[in-house]
Amino acid sequence: MVGILIVAHGAFGEALIHSASHVLGKRPLRVRQVGITVHDDPAAILPQAQSLVRELDAGSGVLVLTDMLGATPSNIAARLASPGRVEIVAGASLPMLIRALTYRDAPLATVVAKSVSGGCEGVVHLSGDWEPHAAA
Repeated sequence: MVGILIVAHGAFGEALIHSASHVLGKRPLRVRQVGITVHDDPAAILPQAQSLVRELDAGSGVLVLTDMLGATPSNIAARLASPGRVEIVAGASLPMLIRALTYRDAPLATVVAKSVSGGCEGVVHLSGDWEPHAAA
């Protein structure tokens, strides 16, 4: 199972995990987050994030989701990268996280591709012609 770490601004990562728990009906295993505030020293946060990566990696690797490319959380996340073992995806969203959780028993490369496609496909302009689907 691929571990998932969210490195994001403030409480955004915990909010994503909480929302995914609501959608899935339970809190997913092997998912953690690091929230970065304006008062945090990135150099002090990096060892904490590295420790979480080690904790989450049960042999299948870790997907690190970060919220906004170029910001402090993504800069910290980028320092965690280890191709094939720790992969980073920016632009974290609930559709991205749900897709990653759905496919996390697949190889890490597949989880990365599915999470990116979930994020991209989760962005839709709803026009007046859109009809809501019945709740599942």
